[in-house]
Amino acid sequence: MQLAAQTPAPAEVTAVALKAYARIVEAWSLGLREAAGLADMSESTWKRARKPGFAGELTKDQMLRLSAVIGIYKSLELYFSEPLARSWVTRPNTGPLFGGQRPVDSAIDGGLPQILAIRTYLDALRGGA
Repeated sequence: MQLAAQTPAPAEVTAVALKAYARIVEAWSLGLREAAGLADMSESTWKRARKPGFAGELTKDQMLRLSAVIGIYKSLELYFSEPLARSWVTRPNTGPLFGGQRPVDSAIDGGLPQILAIRTYLDALRGGA
């Protein structure tokens, strides 16, 4: 007899995503405005969301953003050594995706499509493409 895999409740998924995102924000030394903008939240919502026990709900767009940022973090940690992995998002980048902007600013300005493009770009670097 096979047991069906139990799907975590949406609140549990949200809590785990927010905890991971808060750790990434800290590792990247992002300010309140940057962290909130990257997650597409107001600063006051991010202040509440980063605390354990947050009972609010995130939109599908916000969850996709957090998921993509977690993927970006993982790619950076695998591809670069620690000092660069942690500072890459806040350093000006002359690559075609960024046009001299810092990747975090590019991601905030470009929204989810740009965040996903950055994740794809880093996955391609890591994969040798």
